[in-house]
Amino acid sequence: MATIILDAGHGGSDFGATSMGRMEKDDNLRLALAIGKVLQNAGVNVLYTRTEDIYETPADKAAKANSLPADYLISLHRNSSVYPNQYMGVESLVYNRSSAAGNMAENINRQLTDIGFVNLGVNERTNLAILRQTNMPAVLVEVGFINTDKDNRIFDSRFQETAQAIADGILMSL
Repeated sequence: MATIILDAGHGGSDFGATSMGRMEKDDNLRLALAIGKVLQNAGVNVLYTRTEDIYETPADKAAKANSLPADYLISLHRNSSVYPNQYMGVESLVYNRSSAAGNMAENINRQLTDIGFVNLGVNERTNLAILRQTNMPAVLVEVGFINTDKDNRIFDSRFQETAQAIADGILMSL
């Protein structure tokens, strides 16, 4: 049985991106817990970096992940731009595109596109601790822009489908 670590980005005093009273940390946690339920129902062992509103640095989360017997880490986030409604879509970040993480990121993005998000692609980011410091393949998913109305409509009105799409992208990669 595969083991997946779900990381709800930000938390506690780190709100992440905000827009009109909406905080990224809250969206990330709610989504991580929903994805976890879908994966557990599919027979996947799920671990979390947090299940409540607490803050740990990305390096601490990577260290925690490395201490667990896991196959993959998925870090959940919401993107933001300088101006509201400037951009929209999902983007996944990996340390190395030519890897198991890169394949999983492609699958996740494809599934999210099927429910209405624009696919902004998979990009390498070697400077992010959560990707660079983990021993297992890691994917950071930016699930739409928190300051874009269309992305928030999809995120809210199709929330369970969003969780299912991410879970499906993970499952097809195992």
